Amino acid sequence: MNSVSARRVRLLGSVAAVAAAALVLAGCSGGGSGSSGSTAKAITIGTTDTITSLDPAGSYDNGSFAVMTQVYPFLLDTPYGSPDPKPSIAESAGFTAPNIYEVKLKPGLTFENGDKLTSSDVKFSFDRQLKINDPNGPASLLGNLASVSTPDATTVDFHLKVPNDQTFAQVLTSPAGPIVDEQVFSADKVTPDNTIVKGEAFAGQYYIASYKVNQLIQYKAFKGYKGLLAPAKTPTINVKYYASSDNLKLDIQSGAIDVAYRSLSATDISSLKNDKKVQVIDGPGGEIRYIVFNFNTMPYGAKTSDASPAKALAVRQAAADLVDRQAISQQVYKGTYTPLYSYVPDGLTGATPALKSMYGDGNGGPSLSKAKAVLAAAGVKTPIALNIQYTGDHYGPSSGDEYGLIKSQLESGGLFKVSLQQTEYVQYSKDRVNDLYPAYQLGWFPDYSDADDYLTPFFSANNFLANHYSNPTVQGLLTKEVGDTNKADRTQVIEQVQQDVAKDLSTLPLLQGSSVAVVGSDVHGTTLDASYKFRYATLYK
Repeated sequence: MNSVSARRVRLLGSVAAVAAAALVLAGCSGGGSGSSGSTAKAITIGTTDTITSLDPAGSYDNGSFAVMTQVYPFLLDTPYGSPDPKPSIAESAGFTAPNIYEVKLKPGLTFENGDKLTSSDVKFSFDRQLKINDPNGPASLLGNLASVSTPDATTVDFHLKVPNDQTFAQVLTSPAGPIVDEQVFSADKVTPDNTIVKGEAFAGQYYIASYKVNQLIQYKAFKGYKGLLAPAKTPTINVKYYASSDNLKLDIQSGAIDVAYRSLSATDISSLKNDKKVQVIDGPGGEIRYIVFNFNTMPYGAKTSDASPAKALAVRQAAADLVDRQAISQQVYKGTYTPLYSYVPDGLTGATPALKSMYGDGNGGPSLSKAKAVLAAAGVKTPIALNIQYTGDHYGPSSGDEYGLIKSQLESGGLFKVSLQQTEYVQYSKDRVNDLYPAYQLGWFPDYSDADDYLTPFFSANNFLANHYSNPTVQGLLTKEVGDTNKADRTQVIEQVQQDVAKDLSTLPLLQGSSVAVVGSDVHGTTLDASYKFRYATLYK
């Protein structure tokens, strides 16, 4: 899923799963049994993530989706330990024709408020996503959805533009997939958080009992949950939101909270591994970190006074030649993030390190001489003034150190003069889609485990980055791979996309990270798997 905002129409989907990537790491029990009627003690979770909106149409970030994962029902979901979608509140799902994906709902579904959950709510949920098309929402994931029809109260037919979409089942498990109550939500605008909470419009493993945005949420187990996953083991979960990771660390060490999940610094995690009062649990990491270049406002961008596509490309190429990913990995993150030389992270089918040989010294390291040569050949005057924006409250406390090191790397040899600026994420998510940042930090938390989820959202026309990148050849390849049922052919196309976008450099991948939770010694059931979701219902103490 995206840790940032989505934008406009996604022309394609993203593919099915990479089963080999599935791992479950549990403190004691992976979960799956238990009851919402359990007498288990309440658990308190701490996080520095922030919530943009509780409305699925109004947010596409990790902090918001972490809430939605607990409280909204999904037609399909992924079992613990697997990235492969299975019917959840659906009893069956599949293609009935090349362009029709049909879902049959389980009977007797309801929301916490007592409203019936029928095919009408499902159609409403997806129709409003496309109609609202909020710049901070996930409507881009539904670019292959032409329309939704409801033959009866339990049948939903999704009519798709590209036939045999290999990714659509995964899309239904993504931030675009929560089913909402049409009696509570607006059909044409983002619904306020308080309206949602007051309306008790929830049907996940939990519902929200009390809510103070980005301060405290209390979850209660929903006894009417009929999805794929087991009922919640712990009846009450409290989530506390922190402005500082320092306080988050202190509270998990002292036992003031039971779980710390996103985002402790690499130094904190290393220190906590030696603390016998807590457990540090690692999970699969689909997260990537990268720099986005705005093709309109970057140096020599299309809307600048000295616009030149050739010079703008040379600037991006020089930046790619100068960054030292290994230094960032070791000096800033102590190996908890590793160098990323591809657009698709290591471990997923089709990942290829196109950037490693194409830039720098050809072996993953930087090259000042190569950067000088590319700028000279394009006639770029140095030093190049480059403004880079980053946000420390969303991507962890080490972001300042990370971008301080990137600044020194880019300024090596006097080729760049970098100005760094930091903005809080709530404002950042608005500013970046309005062309205020020539270059800026982003992270990506995948919607599901497939290579396309790292390609189409970034490089299709009108992509969620809103950075004005468009390449018709790449667009054609993306359209081809999403409907290709031949696995080997599809993999080749995915590899070609990475080669082509590596030449354009609309983004500059830097790092790939893992998922980490720190839990008290008496907390069990922590499940971090290739769904890339942290689901609270398996936790107990």
